[in-house]
Amino acid sequence: MIERTYVMLKPDGVRKQLLDEIIHRIENIGLSVSNVKEMYLDEEIIREHYAHLVDKPFYPTLELFMMSGPVMAMIVEGENAVSRVRSLMGATDSKDALPGTIRGDYGDKTCCTYNIIHGSDSLENAEIEINRFYPELKKNKVLKK
Repeated sequence: MIERTYVMLKPDGVRKQLLDEIIHRIENIGLSVSNVKEMYLDEEIIREHYAHLVDKPFYPTLELFMMSGPVMAMIVEGENAVSRVRSLMGATDSKDALPGTIRGDYGDKTCCTYNIIHGSDSLENAEIEINRFYPELKKNKVLKK
């Protein structure tokens, strides 16, 4: 099934200049990157994106990390894009990620916060995240009088 998913190269990945490598890896598995933009995230969008982690003791560190530099927001499309991108990224904690995956090759093995990349974990979350980070792509609703 053709799907769309959201991928974000985090500040550590941007600092390591991995955008071209990430796009190459995505295209190498037969998916396409239809949109890419650089963004600086503020507390509000980070809190919304990581709402499920706000009460965790590590959240303040995560928030500071996500504001430490720009991110690259991407929309990736293709056959089973969500699961294929998740496999390409590797385990969330880079020390558990296999070599050959993005996190296995580039993630910080000493700190799970610095794991290079985010990818939506479901079709439903992909649409939510695409709408969050690409509000300009939301379809205009026609209001009836």
